[in-house]
Amino acid sequence: MAMEREERLLARVEDAHGVISVYEVEDYRFLEFGDAIEQSCTFTADPSWLEYDYTRAMLVGALCHAQPESALFLGLGAGTLTQACLKFLPLEDVEAIELRAEVPRLAMEYLGLDDDPRLYVRIGDALELLPTAEKADLIFVDLYTDYGPGVGHMAWKFLEQCQRQLNPDGWLVINQWASDDGRPLGAALLRGLYHRHYWELPVKEGNVILLVPADLEQHLDFDALRARAAALAPRLGYSLDYLLKAIRTAT
Repeated sequence: MAMEREERLLARVEDAHGVISVYEVEDYRFLEFGDAIEQSCTFTADPSWLEYDYTRAMLVGALCHAQPESALFLGLGAGTLTQACLKFLPLEDVEAIELRAEVPRLAMEYLGLDDDPRLYVRIGDALELLPTAEKADLIFVDLYTDYGPGVGHMAWKFLEQCQRQLNPDGWLVINQWASDDGRPLGAALLRGLYHRHYWELPVKEGNVILLVPADLEQHLDFDALRARAAALAPRLGYSLDYLLKAIRTAT
């Protein structure tokens, strides 16, 4: 008979948006919103380890760019993807916009988020602060609450502005929920907004990661993406091949 894993509460705070908790289970720590809604998972021995397929798929999106120097994260969470990008990509300037001030504090205190001099965290609503952010080579949209995707995931003007904030040759990486038919939430909106010129990467957690280039003249170089992923695999400790095989054109 399998033994139940012991769950230990490390921190619990409440802000204007609800409850935020940090739990520890064996070698992992979890950031949760509300009533046990898991937001992030950190492997305590290596906070840059990406446990979930959706975070690995977002890293695949980052590898679409040959040499990214700047990145903007809209939604920080435990910061595992941010940590991975800082560790494995040639980034010099990284900005994160996080709605809840307690999230980066808890991430640094309990979840291994480094106080990296390249990382600047601003507290506030990404929909309001996006126009004041620096343009970036990579932009990640991962705005989730304990009720599901934030309003930005379905907001035309916001998603349009995200693409406009990209530098030439930049990539927008969106963590979108999947509908029952396997398409991303708001597929019709996305097809119209981005003129069907993007790629989708479905993952087992029930998400679809969108890979959106800065403009219509820019295309995904699969050969270069595979080469970058293969070169990085020994440092990551896992292969991204299974995710590369799942990439599809916009549906």
